[in-house]
Amino acid sequence: MTSNDDILRALGRVEGRLTGIEESVSLLREDVSDEKDNAHESRSVIHRRLDEQAKQIAHLDTTVAISGGVDATLRDEIKALKETVEKNHDSVQPALEEWRRMKSIGYGISGLIAFAGLTIGGMIAYASDGAVAALRHWLKIN
Repeated sequence: MTSNDDILRALGRVEGRLTGIEESVSLLREDVSDEKDNAHESRSVIHRRLDEQAKQIAHLDTTVAISGGVDATLRDEIKALKETVEKNHDSVQPALEEWRRMKSIGYGISGLIAFAGLTIGGMIAYASDGAVAALRHWLKIN
C-alpha cells in the first residue's frame, strides 16, 4: 500500500509538471501573440505599400490622360495653323509673282541704262577726239 507521503510526493511531481506545462503554454501563447503582432505589422506595411502604389497608378493614369488631351489639342492647333499658312500663302502668291516680275523688269531696265551709259560714254570719248581736233583747227593751234 502506498503511503500518504508517496501520494503527496506524486502529487507534487504532477503539480510541478503541470506548472512546467502551464509555463510552456504561457511561453507558447506569448510567442503566438508576438507572431500575430508581427504578422499584423507586416500586413499593415503591405497594405500601406499597396495604397501608395494605387495612388501612384491613379496619378500616372491622370498624367497620361492629360498628356493625351494636350497632344490632341496641339495636333488640332498645328493642323489649324497649317491650314492658315497654306491659305495665306495662296492669297499672297499672286503678289509675290508680281513682285518677281517687277524685279526682273527692273534688272532689265538697269541693264539697258548701264548699256546706254556705256554707249553714250563711248560716243562722247570718240566725239571728244574729233571736237578737240576741230577746236584746234578753229583756233589754229598745232
